[in-house]
Amino acid sequence: MIIAVDAAGGDYYPKSPVEGSIQAIDEDPNLTVILVGPEDIVNNELEEHDYDQERLLVQHAPEVIGMDESPAQAVKTKQKSSIVTGIGMHKKGKCDAFLSAGNTGALLAASTFLLGKLEGVSRPTIAAIYPTIKGPRLVMDAGANLEVRPSMFVEFAEMGRIFVNEIMDVDDPQVGLLNVGEEEEKGTDNLKKAYKELQALSNFVGNVEGGDIFSGKADVFLCDGLIGNIVLKFGESIPEALERFVKKGINDLGLGAEEAKLVSKVLKASLAEFDPDKVGGVPFLGVDGLTMVGHGSSSPLAIKNMILSAAKCVDHNINEKIVASLK
Repeated sequence: MIIAVDAAGGDYYPKSPVEGSIQAIDEDPNLTVILVGPEDIVNNELEEHDYDQERLLVQHAPEVIGMDESPAQAVKTKQKSSIVTGIGMHKKGKCDAFLSAGNTGALLAASTFLLGKLEGVSRPTIAAIYPTIKGPRLVMDAGANLEVRPSMFVEFAEMGRIFVNEIMDVDDPQVGLLNVGEEEEKGTDNLKKAYKELQALSNFVGNVEGGDIFSGKADVFLCDGLIGNIVLKFGESIPEALERFVKKGINDLGLGAEEAKLVSKVLKASLAEFDPDKVGGVPFLGVDGLTMVGHGSSSPLAIKNMILSAAKCVDHNINEKIVASLK
């Protein structure tokens, strides 16, 4: 299996992409990784490491799309960028997937434009992996589509069900629609229509509220990209906020050094589920190919886990199963 990785994406390139790719091929002997980016920058980083030169290759792509650039404009004007080059390689069958911790909008735009959509999919969606007391679950859409038609919610439900079952190993995933109340008549006209269409699915549990996410009342939480992105960013802010609250509590209570150390240890263990490095990256479901995006601050561990997750998606034929479920 060949996975292409954006070596010029994220806050810590090329260090994180290079080290994460080396970790991935060391862990999975069946993997070959192609690092896509400015070859002088990538090769300079590679010189600092021992690696299998037959399974870690470099594809020159001289241009870099910055995190703050306009996605559509960048994809149009930077045809030799790592993102456009990598997705172009995927389109031509030179790799089985392309992954990046770079500009999410540019990656989605290039994926949709160059790869197209799967049969039966109206719009691709970003699926975010979210911590719950039952383990990681899926929130979608997480920012790709600020407005979602009722029929699109049904497509998202099917794509999410397959991903959660095949990749997250959850049997019979249940789907819930995020709303302001559990009753069928709650929400906007669009959500009411979506509820009626989703009722045709045997695994639809109805409306769920924001407080039901952490309790894991569903396995796939459906929402539009506006709500989903807010939920995602709120979740990402929780660990830092809790650490500050706990430090203040320790000071207010006047705890000793040993007590404070124990509290901090418990807090660290409790917040481990919020660590984005464990997830690595999330897929653009509905694209006719496999592209995944990681957090801008992705560490080598995050890149490694994103590569291994992509390999699992390829092994499980995710796209073929999505198309079959939507027919």
